[in-house]
Amino acid sequence: MDLTSSAGGGGDPRQIEETKPLLGGDVPAPEGTKMGAVPCRRALLLCNGMRYKLLQEGDIQVCVIRHPRTFLSKILTSKFLRRWEPHHLTLADNSLASATPTGYMENSVSYSAIEDVQLLSWENAPKYCLQLTIPGGTVLLQAANSYLRDQWFHSLQWKKKIYKYKKVLSNPSRWEVVLKEIRTLVDMALTSPLQDDSINQAPLEIVSKLLSENTNLTTQEHENIIVAIAPLLENNHPPPDLCEFFCKHCRERPRSMVVIEVFTPVVQRILKHNMDFGKCPRLRLFTQEYILALNELNAGMEVVKKFIQSMHGPTGHCPHPRVLPNLVAVCLAAIYSCYEEFINSRDNSPSLKEIRNGCQQPCDRKPTLPLRLLHPSPDLVSQEATLSEARLKSVVVASSEIHVEVEHTSTAKPALTASAGNDSEPNLIDCLMVSPACSTMSIELGPQADRTLGCYVEILKLLSDYDDWRPSLASLLQPIPFPKEALAHEKFTKELKYVIQRFAEDPRQEVHSCLLSVRAGKDGWFQLYSPGGVACDDDGELFASMVHILMGSCYKTKKFLLSLAENKLGPCMLLALRGNQTMVEILCLMLEYNIIDNNDTQLQIISTLESTGVGKRMYEQLCERQRELKELQRKGGPTRLTLPSKSTDADLARLLSSGSFGNLENLSLAFTNVTSACAEHLIKLPSLKQLNLWSTQFGDAGLRLLSEHLTMLQVLNLCETPVTDAGLLALSSMKSLCSLNMNSTKLSADTYEDLKAKLPNLKEVDVRYTEAW
Repeated sequence: MDLTSSAGGGGDPRQIEETKPLLGGDVPAPEGTKMGAVPCRRALLLCNGMRYKLLQEGDIQVCVIRHPRTFLSKILTSKFLRRWEPHHLTLADNSLASATPTGYMENSVSYSAIEDVQLLSWENAPKYCLQLTIPGGTVLLQAANSYLRDQWFHSLQWKKKIYKYKKVLSNPSRWEVVLKEIRTLVDMALTSPLQDDSINQAPLEIVSKLLSENTNLTTQEHENIIVAIAPLLENNHPPPDLCEFFCKHCRERPRSMVVIEVFTPVVQRILKHNMDFGKCPRLRLFTQEYILALNELNAGMEVVKKFIQSMHGPTGHCPHPRVLPNLVAVCLAAIYSCYEEFINSRDNSPSLKEIRNGCQQPCDRKPTLPLRLLHPSPDLVSQEATLSEARLKSVVVASSEIHVEVEHTSTAKPALTASAGNDSEPNLIDCLMVSPACSTMSIELGPQADRTLGCYVEILKLLSDYDDWRPSLASLLQPIPFPKEALAHEKFTKELKYVIQRFAEDPRQEVHSCLLSVRAGKDGWFQLYSPGGVACDDDGELFASMVHILMGSCYKTKKFLLSLAENKLGPCMLLALRGNQTMVEILCLMLEYNIIDNNDTQLQIISTLESTGVGKRMYEQLCERQRELKELQRKGGPTRLTLPSKSTDADLARLLSSGSFGNLENLSLAFTNVTSACAEHLIKLPSLKQLNLWSTQFGDAGLRLLSEHLTMLQVLNLCETPVTDAGLLALSSMKSLCSLNMNSTKLSADTYEDLKAKLPNLKEVDVRYTEAW
């Protein structure tokens, strides 16, 4: 009989049983390494070869031989080897057990009883066997093939070793020996041919339990243990208990080199992966404490800034899509924690509406400050009320045409009509200019909370500086995820103003559109930073900037102007009175599009426009356009018009301004170079019923404007134009459409079904070469 153990083979790393000692043995350190030094990348010790998944259970043939070791060779060749039993074995945490505890496996085999595990082969016998040496006998396991045999071999080895390490490290005595055992355990995990999450998690959990049960370790012992397990942390998340240990280390020793050299790759991995912080809150807390530790270094925010730059990468586009959402989640949680004590200490926390009205407690609400418009009086001298005067007393803002009075009253109604003497006067807005002293509560944060708040608001500022991150950041912050106590804190809103300003300056619609509220009836950043809003502290400068960018894109619509007229007409008039050109344009558009129905309000808007030079000039231009339009309608003109191919927006504007087109019903711009910019001129054709835009560059922004004004349009040809669902959905308001050509556009099937449902008069539709075809 030729009996050989493959474990004695030379080069195959799968067949080498680990012989490194447990507690009490000497483990030679690699050359060039020292105790407590920065960890070497022991992951390089990974063996090259086959990889296996860790077995938890499986079917295998079992044979148990009871014998003295001196007669092993004789018994292995006897007839008893023919008695194999099929079993479904489970590799539990502490033993090898069968699902059917009968026969050879009537009793489970404890890992502590297994003295040795070897690959076994001999002539004229089963080839794929494992030999488990136990006291007084041998357990033979026969697999179906060599791969399965090796998988059982490595899994049993792993379970046996982990079981021993759990027992040995549960009662430590000498910590210098414990540290050696931890390093041996880490090396075992790194060099194991098994590929499974539990292979790296099991050693981390053992160390985590060790640290939780021994809280009296010195700082140096803490750092040595962290350094020892660092190679495992590079590709694995720390378990919850270990996260608490890391958080404690960040709080107690923020300037330790371990924070920079060991924790940095761990936090980077957390931020780059798809992390559910709701299920793993301690990972988020660890990331939060790590960033605060960076902020405690001498360079402070410069170190944090470099960390954010490293997470973004050197290119203009961050290659890791999860970094930004994870960073924002950490920032929001940290900012909320700053106000958590304040929130919990308040029995009757006010609503945002109460905060906006300047309410500190339900019992001491401040009276509202309605804006009242009075009749023109030639006796008053032109003057402008400053914000500081409006905060302190009732003032009169007057010009030769219009007078604005801010009065303290608690009986004024926030409607568009109010009583002034015997005449009916419009009360344009409730709380036109509320003092920040009234609109913010007295919130004093502790020193640590104040530092935390400053750090994470600064991170939000850094995130808003990256062009590729700004759209997603604006979308994440659009629902205003901060607690109302934060929004009532003057320091917070003042610092956050930089982020909102960055959104307002961004020309991309997906960014600046996030300034508006998510749904009707809920305040957005546009409302919070507008005059009278809880965060306004700049006399409406940011408000004017937001309105300017919104009006400059596709938001020059009746819907947006109507919302301004209903909620922000007072601030608009006040800023127009101060010469703000954007607000002057807003008032002119309200008049041009007939947004204001009340005649008195229209007269007051006109008076406001005439009180400044820029307003007077723009109002005169508006009047001139209105006179020209009426003249065109009076003169009539052609009913059909076709522009030559290759015509531009300027050509169309020049043509429409040169003659009378009040009766124009059919306009063809097919195969020209017109864009959405020409929509400004098309909406001034009152009789237009048929519009052909075939093969032009007319896009979504132009469609939105047409849908607001050309409600009587009946035929529209958009064939081969760059319009998308975003613009086509706006056509649902054009109820007179009976013919619509969307051939070769980016129309989707869902949008097509929506249009059919909302356009009852639509009879002819061309959707060839689209998704809806």
